[in-house]
Amino acid sequence: MLQLTDLREILHYIPEFRDRVFVISIDGAVVASDNFGNLLLDIALLRSLRIRVAIVHGAGLQVRQLAARDGTRVSSSDGTGITDDGTLHLSITAANRVTHQILQGLADNDLRGAYGNAIVAHPAGILGGIDQQLTGKVERIDTQMLRALLDNDVVPVIPPLGMDGEGRTFRLNSDAVAVEIAHALSAVKLIYLSAHRPPRMNGKVLRHVTIDVAGNFLKKQKADIQPIEAISKLEQGVRASKGGVPRVHIIDGTVQEGLLSEVFSNDGVGTLIHANEYQSIRKAQKKDVRAVYQLIQRGIESDELLRRTRAEVERQIEDYFVFEVDKNPIACAALHVYHDDKKAEVASIYVDTRHENQGIGGKLIHYAEDYARDLGLNELFCLSTQAINYFVQKGGFRLATPDDLPAARRELYERSGRKSQVLLKRL
Repeated sequence: MLQLTDLREILHYIPEFRDRVFVISIDGAVVASDNFGNLLLDIALLRSLRIRVAIVHGAGLQVRQLAARDGTRVSSSDGTGITDDGTLHLSITAANRVTHQILQGLADNDLRGAYGNAIVAHPAGILGGIDQQLTGKVERIDTQMLRALLDNDVVPVIPPLGMDGEGRTFRLNSDAVAVEIAHALSAVKLIYLSAHRPPRMNGKVLRHVTIDVAGNFLKKQKADIQPIEAISKLEQGVRASKGGVPRVHIIDGTVQEGLLSEVFSNDGVGTLIHANEYQSIRKAQKKDVRAVYQLIQRGIESDELLRRTRAEVERQIEDYFVFEVDKNPIACAALHVYHDDKKAEVASIYVDTRHENQGIGGKLIHYAEDYARDLGLNELFCLSTQAINYFVQKGGFRLATPDDLPAARRELYERSGRKSQVLLKRL
């Protein structure tokens, strides 16, 4: 039963989303599930709140079912591999059936829907020495057509198919199509409804991840992401976020009320991928070693920071992040992680004196906090000799003792002889 607190939380989001666009990408397996009728009711609710909705759908399950019925071999069922003539024929049949099923479902809920040839595509070509045949790649979106439909309270329904200027049809991957549609419509949300659980690492759902963290997982720990079917949506979600979509959600579309719970609650039920909230902050790169070292040197000269050599900065540059003004680093900080202790140290915080008193230091600390949470850490600590009150009053830290430090860090602390105050914050 709906609680009053639930209703208040929903009302909090409505002004933010009114007249904005949600792109909802639905796997073919979700359309075939028992929960599909409930999802249509959820979409009807979104429309009643003046939230504009465009639907992209897959048809992988339906392609496989048709192939099994006809005893036909498919070269690729999801549009990510080779598409031969037979597979394209099955894909067109399957996609048309799913499109019709969605349009019928919208009509059953008093919603108007329409399908149009909004995707112009071209052949994916030869990838890795292999001709992808009739697999396509999105060339452009007929944004004018889609916006005309949305302006007239019509829900666009977009299948994973595209056509070129010569009337040829190509099979596309629906996850990738959804990204292009979201970019074209300046969507505030891209929501992937899959028939499997959201992405997990070591059995734990990835709840809130920045594009930096998600990209790092895909680059260094891809084999640890489960289920394997979620990887495509995680990859495309990162691409969507980098292209300007503020929020990307990956949820299990077979769970009742999952869509509304994800959209209208702070916690959600799936995975949220979002861009860096602090647009001027980015992870440091090798090219930043010189700038970071110079900033730290100024902090050392004023006795605010512990002495570090350029070699040390270069060795740990992946731990640093910088705040830029006109693409010039004017502040820096570092996050040193102690995975075994589930703790991290925020260190080397320094803001160029010409940019002091602008809240930049606070943004660096908040960025480090968010990053530590994304990594699943429990505590953040720092050491300070001159900014103790700032960390307590502005940063929410509390006074602690050297005993609260990880063993490896405590050894360094004692060797330094600076007797810095230890500050701790639970995440």
